[in-house]
Amino acid sequence: MCFSPEGDLAGGVVVTAIGIDAWRQLRGRRDEWFLAMVPLVLGAHLLIEAFVWWGLDGTVSPTVGRAAMWAYLLIAMVVVPVLAPVAIMRLEPQRRRRRLMAGCVAIGVGVAAVLGATMLRGPVSVRSGSYHLAYSIGLRSGYVVVGLYVVATCTPLLLSSYRHIVVFGVVNLAVVLVLTRLTADGFTSLWCFYAAVACGAISLHLRHGRTHRGRPWAWS
Repeated sequence: MCFSPEGDLAGGVVVTAIGIDAWRQLRGRRDEWFLAMVPLVLGAHLLIEAFVWWGLDGTVSPTVGRAAMWAYLLIAMVVVPVLAPVAIMRLEPQRRRRRLMAGCVAIGVGVAAVLGATMLRGPVSVRSGSYHLAYSIGLRSGYVVVGLYVVATCTPLLLSSYRHIVVFGVVNLAVVLVLTRLTADGFTSLWCFYAAVACGAISLHLRHGRTHRGRPWAWS
């Protein structure tokens, strides 16, 4: 998935269903609203990318394809670097760790501002790569900004007082580094697919994580 429009479409449906299930598990837990939003946002993200593919191959009009490209990039570049750290920070019961995570939120806001401004300056484009879409926004010092993006989105997981979230954070960081190494231009497309698949872990946390409140480092 993320390797074809059909894959994005199927993945988007599955992830959106996971998001609906995650939202149903909230039962008034307002501190987990942002976390439950993640699968819904990423499910929509995958569905939108299907239209980017179709715009490139002529299935839909170039206008629709370009609008989908912009919507996809706005979520990836502006929404995710803020939503991801906020979602984890809102879960955290320990004040000291929340303060550290707040720094990640600030970095995420800065990254989102830089990427958003870069997109507005343009040029913004997308092309078909090897089993992925390669997006370009004309970003200078791209590795620095991507590095800060990873810090903003991945570090809060590692700072969490929930052991299972930390374990997920370690795996997540390893996958991000591997994807960056394999394909720099396809990082946005492929990593967002992995993040979307990982939404299953969010649903599991919302189903079973409530018992950790009194003892965050417990496994169950």
